Amino acid sequence: MAQSLKNIKGFAYDIDGVMTDGSVLAMPDGDILRIFNAKDSFGVRMASLHGYKLAVITGGRSESLIHRSLMCGVPKEDVYLNSRNKVRDLLAWCEKYGLQPDEVMYFGDDVPDVAALKLAGIGVAPSDACAEAKEAADIVSPYPGGRGCVRHAIEEVLKARGDWTFDVDKYEKRF
Repeated sequence: MAQSLKNIKGFAYDIDGVMTDGSVLAMPDGDILRIFNAKDSFGVRMASLHGYKLAVITGGRSESLIHRSLMCGVPKEDVYLNSRNKVRDLLAWCEKYGLQPDEVMYFGDDVPDVAALKLAGIGVAPSDACAEAKEAADIVSPYPGGRGCVRHAIEEVLKARGDWTFDVDKYEKRF
């Protein structure tokens, strides 16, 4: 697995159930509120800081997901909202950056993520993912969605590649 981690050049992930615990709060105006874990978000920021490619591929439609993704270092054009075919979107993103699917770590927690989990070089499911996602994943995280799953796996990749370093000056300029 260590060699596979060293091959990763990009991270793509779902939002609900991966970057969040899957809970949503429906507002009277129709918007949906989600709670994100700052540790997961920091892991994504660290990947961005070190030049890894990032994508959000989610069935969610809320514009607030774009804002949160930008805060984590994901370019707006790499946030795929309302995704109905995650494999198609993952392949389009890979092609855009010249990545092979086996150079991508994909995070997913539910049935719509299964094919993307299988396609990616390393598929990661949170500990509380559905059975189908866990079966499709290469790694089932010891952490649930929205509680460290993303941070843990990204940190492992960055450490394997010698990129788990923090430069305050670089970080402040980037974010």
